[in-house]
Amino acid sequence: MNAIPQIQLHPGTSWQDELKQLVSDSNELFELLELDRSYLPAAKQAEKLFPLRLTRSYLSRIKKGDINDPLLKQVLPLAEENEAQANYVDDPLQERAFNPLPGLVHKYHNRVLLITTSSCAINCRYCFRRNFAYSENRLGQSQWQAILDYLKDHDEVDEVIFSGGEPLLLTNEQIQQRLEQLAAIPQLHRVRFHSRLPIVLPSRIDQNFCATLNSTRLQCLVVVHCNHKQEIDAYVAAAFSALSRAGITCLNQAVLLRGVNDSAKSQIELNHSLFKNKVLPYYLHVLDKVRGGAHFDIELSDARIIYEKMRARLPGYLLPKLVKDEPGQTAKTPL
Repeated sequence: MNAIPQIQLHPGTSWQDELKQLVSDSNELFELLELDRSYLPAAKQAEKLFPLRLTRSYLSRIKKGDINDPLLKQVLPLAEENEAQANYVDDPLQERAFNPLPGLVHKYHNRVLLITTSSCAINCRYCFRRNFAYSENRLGQSQWQAILDYLKDHDEVDEVIFSGGEPLLLTNEQIQQRLEQLAAIPQLHRVRFHSRLPIVLPSRIDQNFCATLNSTRLQCLVVVHCNHKQEIDAYVAAAFSALSRAGITCLNQAVLLRGVNDSAKSQIELNHSLFKNKVLPYYLHVLDKVRGGAHFDIELSDARIIYEKMRARLPGYLLPKLVKDEPGQTAKTPL
């Protein structure tokens, strides 16, 4: 286990306090990580399109002075984001076409996705919702009631996914209230939380959160987003342990990213580390073609080569499904 660098916040600090200390300026990022300042003008320009945002917990796992650090690459604004690329668009999954109500995406038959919040604790530069119309999807009380009514009228839906933004920026009280209201709809059986916070803000996984997920008749799952074994430090491992002790199923979905984890070795190490911490590999996504993220993409043929090497060296339970999310399809497309 890597030693915790000095810039790691004191472990007793609350997750709300940590959120107040996000790094959101390239000047501070370059200073804290002692980065080559020749990259700074491009970073300042790129963050005008999509703001820089990361937690100091995540920052603590980035190697100082290394512009090619796999964690830094996920959050560092670059000049390439300003370059227009054919077929890379604002809404790569065409979610607007499956957005019948503000805050609700109903793309797959038996499950719906809720845009619970409009912000994250970290802005991943490859995020497929970096250009999402959050202003049109605010989830106030009237919108929430409309979603509950929609679910009651669609008895084919048995699963609800809390997404965003970042769903775990909701308080435990807000989550509990919403779980209670969803549990009152008889056909619903499962609730998923798709979250980056167990990775980037592990202090969020507190005792009350785990108790909240155990207080409902609904089966709750937490699907985390971890791309590299370096993201898993002692605090992240503790968050995973807390979820496991509470009996909460924890899965991971990663994205295959050029220069970050685009090798069989990196993927194999990641999945071994996840399973060691009681997290099951779930999906390995190829990049959604979002505007500003083209420099992370790799050829599908290369993705398949990496995956074949993974399949040769991993047991089935450690092998995530290699998939592509395509607009209009009834499920993710296996590759």
